[in-house]
Amino acid sequence: MPINRTFIFAGLGGLVAVGIAAVLLLPPKDNVSLTDQFAVPGHDPMTVVQARDEFWRLTPALLLVVYDAFGQTQEDAIYDTLARVTDGTALEYLYLERVGAMAGGGLEEADQTIHEIKLLNTQVAQDGATLAIDASWQVIGTVGHAEHLHVRGNTYRADLAVAPVDGAWRITDFELLEVSRDAAGETFLAPDAEG
Repeated sequence: MPINRTFIFAGLGGLVAVGIAAVLLLPPKDNVSLTDQFAVPGHDPMTVVQARDEFWRLTPALLLVVYDAFGQTQEDAIYDTLARVTDGTALEYLYLERVGAMAGGGLEEADQTIHEIKLLNTQVAQDGATLAIDASWQVIGTVGHAEHLHVRGNTYRADLAVAPVDGAWRITDFELLEVSRDAAGETFLAPDAEG
């Protein structure tokens, strides 16, 4: 009896089509729908696609809360503030960095005010619902010592992983790569007031 090759090829084609459909219908590997929205501090919630496209708004919003936590002087306030925008290894790393600075004779009272976080050369890649952000930013603020203030404009570079956790965008991994204090102490001109 001759082999019906048309039937075999049709069967294989059907199996391939079913396999492709199954892969396309699977949820992202982190079980997050790409259409779900997740909270962003100070902004409207964002989907994964919106967060990727608007990382220039998402990243400073998360970092601003990190700096707010670093301005706290009580360990529970530091942890609770960081936990609003970080999770996992990033939460542990940043909390230990801040508490370590306090143990080394750091702040006894809040003495910093952040005026602006400006993204510089930053790139983003998406893997499922996780964004890998190679971020470079400048923090402009004032730091107080005794009875006087210094303007600071430090620049940082870090690799960040940002993902939705418990309904909100959070930094889940944080690797500080570079700190530049070249602009520390510089005077920054105020923007022109029109009116």
